[in-house]
Amino acid sequence: MLKTHRTVLDILPVEDAALLLAYYIDNQAHLVPWEPVRNDDYLTLANWKTQLAEAQSAFEAGEAYRFVALNHARTEVIGVCNFTGVSRGAFQACFLGYSIARKYQGQGLMQEILTAGIHYMFDVVGLNRVMANYMPGNTRSGYVLEKLGFEREGYAKRYLKIAGQWEDHILTSKIRGDLSGSPVGMNIV
Repeated sequence: MLKTHRTVLDILPVEDAALLLAYYIDNQAHLVPWEPVRNDDYLTLANWKTQLAEAQSAFEAGEAYRFVALNHARTEVIGVCNFTGVSRGAFQACFLGYSIARKYQGQGLMQEILTAGIHYMFDVVGLNRVMANYMPGNTRSGYVLEKLGFEREGYAKRYLKIAGQWEDHILTSKIRGDLSGSPVGMNIV
């Protein structure tokens, strides 16, 4: 678990699946333009119990780190921060995906959450590169990544099928730099 000034990041246990389900139900319209088309069972408790069980297994295996950002009382999901496709060997890299609840946009929370998660991936997991890709029209996402020090590395045409359409993406990455100590306000618990 990672604790920031305003959030707690955790690999959510299966028992808390209802919190994550509520996040996706409450933010369905907000997130649908930026996500793939989902199956009919996506917004069910059974699905999120399965998803969280798989996230726990992937975390234990070092394959993926699917953090859920909660308020300090752990009563509400603020956003998610997923580090997936972890590659070891000579590459030492992963992909970053994230979202934030509509009502928490524009408050600097996503930057706070991602700073803690990226720090963890570099200093605790030991990766060298975190890659994040975003659609050109998603200017908020591009701005957050820029503020975090991600650099543009390319442009991929028809990269992912989002909301039923093949979408171009801007490819970015952040390379491990001088990250001595914990970011201000972040503790590993």
